[in-house]
Amino acid sequence: MATSNSRSCLKYLLHLAHDNLDFRLPVTFRPLLITKLVFSGFVRRAPFWCLNDLSEEDVHSIMTRSICAKSAFELWGHGQTHSELKASLLNYPPENMSPFTHKDSTYRINVYTFNKTLEFADRIKRIDALEYLSFEGTVSLKSPQHIFCLLEDYGTDPNNIPEQPNYIYFGRWIADGQRELIRSHSVKNRHFIGNTSMDAGLSFIMANHAKVKENDIVFDPFVGTGSLLVACSHFGAYVCGTDIDYNTIHGKGRSSRKNQTWRGPDENIRANLRQYGTEKMYLDVMVSDASKPVWREAALFDAIITDPPYGIRESTRRTGSNKDITRPPEGIYVESHIPVSQAYHLSDIFADLLNFSAHHLVMGGRLVYWLPIYRYCDEMVPHHPCLRLISNCEQTLSSHTSRRLITMEKIRGPEEVDRLAHLADLRFSPYQGHNAFREKYFSGLNKRCSKEDNKTDVNGK
Repeated sequence: MATSNSRSCLKYLLHLAHDNLDFRLPVTFRPLLITKLVFSGFVRRAPFWCLNDLSEEDVHSIMTRSICAKSAFELWGHGQTHSELKASLLNYPPENMSPFTHKDSTYRINVYTFNKTLEFADRIKRIDALEYLSFEGTVSLKSPQHIFCLLEDYGTDPNNIPEQPNYIYFGRWIADGQRELIRSHSVKNRHFIGNTSMDAGLSFIMANHAKVKENDIVFDPFVGTGSLLVACSHFGAYVCGTDIDYNTIHGKGRSSRKNQTWRGPDENIRANLRQYGTEKMYLDVMVSDASKPVWREAALFDAIITDPPYGIRESTRRTGSNKDITRPPEGIYVESHIPVSQAYHLSDIFADLLNFSAHHLVMGGRLVYWLPIYRYCDEMVPHHPCLRLISNCEQTLSSHTSRRLITMEKIRGPEEVDRLAHLADLRFSPYQGHNAFREKYFSGLNKRCSKEDNKTDVNGK
């Protein structure tokens, strides 16, 4: 990398993966303050982002963590046509090009198109058309010192692909993102999985939202099969968790895998971390009810990351207690019974989660969790006086339901008055509408199935 001061703040181009679009902005710039960035023609859902006011070190810090970015380039030229691209490249300062184009260097030029496939001959034509650039080095296809890329953007509509690109970029490749982690940590290849094991890509996105870093202590109160712990341990954090399900915690009972009836003797969360070489980051997991306080009153965790049960694949239950039993008037005998488990309403789950985070996160620590939604409105997002909302990203589940990835940061310690905050400010009251999510989810599902059945009857098939 060149060390000249003239190269300290150049233009850069990010090539982004076209999935999880709503997550890309907060995740991509996790190491930086977004307010310091200046976007050139920024479109949130576009496959390419042009950025100013960054150094190459900034870009490398982004790419070492980003799951949503494929590659980063130092942008040398751009335009809506190849003629505009040529004019832009010829105006690029030669002193910024020369460290990578001198006669002792080796290089390769790649051609990438978004939303369109080019024939090999067309790719060669585009490379030959760049002969006006002063490359004095030797072409090396296998191991070049420098890689350059011509990128053409044909829009995002696969049903309406234009003949000519909407925009063209040319730049020097700097780094790739961490997309390989999605494949290497795929749930399909994981030793221990369950019905609700979190997708690898989303797990790493959640770890980035939480700013997980080396030597942090991360806790998951609904740990399940530990997918989130695997992602956090990859970034050097010590991980622990709890879950009410004894069989899941200890890896016992029926297997979730096809053609396998029972779980094996070494299927557990610790084995998952061992599979990826991060067993040393494993603290422990234990059977515990998230609605019951078991931790000492102290700020213990740098991050709390979790995916609470919604009542769809896993039930929302908590342990029974004699405190929940309504006592009859004196002199009236009623047979007493304490149930093994009771319904744990979603409104109570999120209220307990935020309250737990306010008490047990370190100052500046983050809470990241999934919030299931039926027809979203802002009032559905839980609030707490000690936690500030950082980001709210949507993942669509169906035409009528979605889930929001909520990121909150602890801004102050809890006080006694916070226990009554919901009485003074309605923002801090639990949103009761969450409690009907399961019924609404299956109601919409049944309506859709009924419509499909009626179409089948009409068509006589």
